[in-house]
This record gives sequence, C-alpha cells and structure tokens, in this order.
Amino acid sequence: MARFFGRFEHGLDAKGRVILPAKFRVHFEHGGYLSQYHDGCLALWTPEEFEKQMVGMQQSASESPGQRNLARVWASGSHEVEIDRQGRMAIPAHLRDFAGLDGDVLVHGAIDRVELWNPGAWDQRVKPMERRLTEGEGEAVSG
Repeated sequence: MARFFGRFEHGLDAKGRVILPAKFRVHFEHGGYLSQYHDGCLALWTPEEFEKQMVGMQQSASESPGQRNLARVWASGSHEVEIDRQGRMAIPAHLRDFAGLDGDVLVHGAIDRVELWNPGAWDQRVKPMERRLTEGEGEAVSG
C-alpha cells in the first residue's frame, strides 16, 4: 500500500505539465488518476486507491440525488494520467482551472494520495492549521 508524505514546490511548464517528485513516481509506473478534490486542490491517486474511491462514490450515489450529483461531478472531473520519463505529468486544462494552477504548484503527500495545490490557496486554507500545530494548539498525531 502506497503512503505519501513530504512537500515539494514545482512549476507548470508551457504545456501544463508538472514534475512529480521522484519519491512519488515509483507508485505511478502504471499511471494514476487525477481528480478534483476537497478545498480546491487536485488529488493524484494510484490505480488501487482510485478504485477504492470509485467504489465509495458508487455506493454513496444510491443514497440521495445530491450524492448522485457528487459522484457525477467527481467522475466527470477525473482524468487518467501517465508520468513520462522525465517525471512530468500533464494536467488537463479543466483541472488546472479548478485548482487555480497557473505557475507554481505545491505537490505534497497526503497519506493515501498526492495533492496538488495553488500555493496561495494552500496558504489561505491550510496554513492557519499549520500555525496552530507549531504553536502547540493542536496535536500533530492522535494516539
């Protein structure tokens, strides 16, 4: 089972590609799946984790019209990707637009997935929690 951690800063090239950190690439030798995700970021899933997400979406789609629409949006916004020999991954324009990616990209491990963030969005949504952790107001690991 792949586990992802660490934070890396990269930039999009002129063709809308980003370099995937070398330590993550080994888990995507057979491709991966990029999808819209919570808080305006993109999630890069291994094929195995993407399958788990699809099963969960399919099960929740039977619960209500809202859940069906969520599953539709998620599936229509997901895209199969390949990592080239230089470690680059093309990000489709609609996904770049969703996440506001137009220059710098924060690529980080999020345990069961890799997330791609606009650094400004990261600063607004996640940085406040990061400060709480460093100031001792929260706990980094429960246990």
